[in-house]
Formats: sequence, C-alpha cells, structure tokens
Amino acid sequence: MVGAGFMGAAHSQGWRVAPRFFELPLAPQMSVLVGRDAARTSEAAECWGWTESATDWREVVARDDIDVVDVVTPGDTHAEIAIAALEAGKHVLCEKPLANTVDEARRMAAAAESARARGIRSMVGFTYRRVPATTFARDLVASGRIGEVRQVRAEYLQDWLSDAEAPLTWRLQKERAGSGALGDIGAHAVDLTEYITGQRVTRVSGVLETIVSERPVLAASSGLSGSAGSERGAVTVDDLALFTGRLDSGALASFEASRFRTGRKNALRIEISGSRGTLAFDLERLNELELYDATEPESEQGFRRIYVTEPSHPYVGNWWPTGHMLGYEHGFAHQAKDFVEAVGSGEDPRPSFADGLHVQSVLDAVSRSSDADSVWVDVD
Repeated sequence: MVGAGFMGAAHSQGWRVAPRFFELPLAPQMSVLVGRDAARTSEAAECWGWTESATDWREVVARDDIDVVDVVTPGDTHAEIAIAALEAGKHVLCEKPLANTVDEARRMAAAAESARARGIRSMVGFTYRRVPATTFARDLVASGRIGEVRQVRAEYLQDWLSDAEAPLTWRLQKERAGSGALGDIGAHAVDLTEYITGQRVTRVSGVLETIVSERPVLAASSGLSGSAGSERGAVTVDDLALFTGRLDSGALASFEASRFRTGRKNALRIEISGSRGTLAFDLERLNELELYDATEPESEQGFRRIYVTEPSHPYVGNWWPTGHMLGYEHGFAHQAKDFVEAVGSGEDPRPSFADGLHVQSVLDAVSRSSDADSVWVDVD
C-alpha cells in the first residue's frame, strides 16, 4: 500500500479484517507499507499490521513478491503510481477520485484496459458503494421498488473547514488535490447516485465557490500534523460545489458538496424519488434506509425506517447478530472482499477505472460550467 495517512489506516483495517470474516479465494498478505517519512511509516506499519515499510514505491512495485498495489496517496500521484503498477503486472486498487485531471484519468483507464487483456484487474475505491444500506438501495431500485426514477437529490456535507483559521493542508491546494469539495466529497455523491439509480450523469450546470481564500501555513510537515505559523497561503480549490445534473433517462439530479456546512460532520445524503415511492439514505445513520411507498393506501402513507442489519441484507450475514450495527470501517472490509473475489475469479471488479474516468469527466464538466457562468455542459 502506497500512502500512510488517514486513508492508509482505513484501507489497512479493510485488508486486515476482510479475510477473517469472509471466505476469500485468495489470502491477502499485508506485506509492505510505503510512505515518505521512514520513521512514521515504520510506526504506522507496525500499528496497522504491515510486515515491513519502505519509502520508495518504485522499488516496491518492481518486487516479484508483490501482487497487489493499493494507492491511497494524494491525487497528484495516482496516475504515476497506478500506471507503473499495472505495467508491472500488479492488480491495482486506487482511491477516489481516480486522478486530478481528465487527461490523467484517461491514461489510467487506458493502462487498466491494456492490463486487463493480461489478466490484471483494477478498481477505484468508491467505498460507500459497500455500505450495506446503499447496496440494498441499489437492489431495491433495480427491482422496480420505487418505479421510474424521476428526481435525485444528493449532497455531501461536512464542516471541518468552517473555521477560517484552520491550517492550509494539501487538500486545499489544487496542484496536490486537483479540486476541493467537488472532487474530495462531491465525487462520492456523483458515484453513489449513478450506482443506486443505474444511470449516468450526462449534462451538468454548476457553480464552485471558495469561501475562505487564504489560511495559515503549517509550520512543520505538509500533512494534517504540525502547527500553524504566521505565514498565510492561498487556498486554490473550491470550498463549495453546487450543480444540477441530467441523467440518462432525462431525470434531474441536484448535487451539493460542502466542507462549510456547520453542524454536518460527514453527511452523505441521497434521496431518490420515483413513480412508486422514494428511498433516502444518510451516512450519519448508515445502518438505515427510509422508504416511502406511494402505492399504499393514502391513510397509511409515510416514510418508514428500515434497519439494514438482517443476515439477508448485503454483506451483513458475515458480521454480527440482527440489530448489531456496522460502522464506517466495515465498508473498507467489504471493498477488500469484493476486490479479492474479483481477482480470484478472474472477473472485472467495479467500479472500474473507466467508471472513475467517467466521474472525473463529470467533475471536469462542473468546473467548466462554473467558469462559463453556470451554462449547461455535456459530460465527455
């Protein structure tokens, strides 16, 4: 695994736990953790369960004893690492968004397609597809439970940047992150909408806003650690993204991605309205779905809450007894499970790098729309 930050901890949990709760066709061995700082990476490797640590990902990718490369670095390095790993014959799992630009994503998708012909698999880490409630919502929509999809509202709301004196980190720098709220969390809203509805966003109209234009620079290190000094640096990404999208069917979807919604900690919320009913999901209540059945008698209509904790629900049967809740980290175990099963069976895992390229194209279209006073822009 290349990257030893927050996502490194989350992915490590997935790799460590998945083979202990699911019968996998292959046994993942957590061999090498790669990071820039030798001492901190060594400590993280020991803490998270990796056999060894390293600082040069190129040397690790070239090793014969490595079969899988998991990329959890900032977006500016995704393309270089993933393409090199695929060309070296390694299966690749890459965190979202796939890249910082459409051009990088295209090159990654092309490399994945070339590797696929040699039996090498690749997948993008849109982990929220693996929350049992969202997978179940996808199944309900596919079965026609809410009828024809007419309207979607998707939003990902956080408040961790609402303090204007919070320090400048790599996530606020375009050259490292590619975009701000749009790519960091808006990508999840786009992917989850497409995953649950089975449709793609074809056109968008949007606006991007940078609410705080400069922040204190960290005095030490470029991560989330270190203290803020007196120097200030420019924020070069968006803090807020608002856009409307048109789906394949012609249905409209509204999207919001904000890291300034005070009081919202990690609220990925989606509501899908159809001709027969509505489904609603909120990540801050990730074991639940809300279902409105418009076919019931008028006297009995209203949203009802479904606890997605039964053994018959996706993934849940391998965990705890009915009613014992799952958490954020379980999605990473489900991601590892699905990836290993696909590799073991010689099948293509989803979402693919091509899927990641599509989401990147949606994000790019939103950015171009904002630059052109919110005109409608077709998604490439």
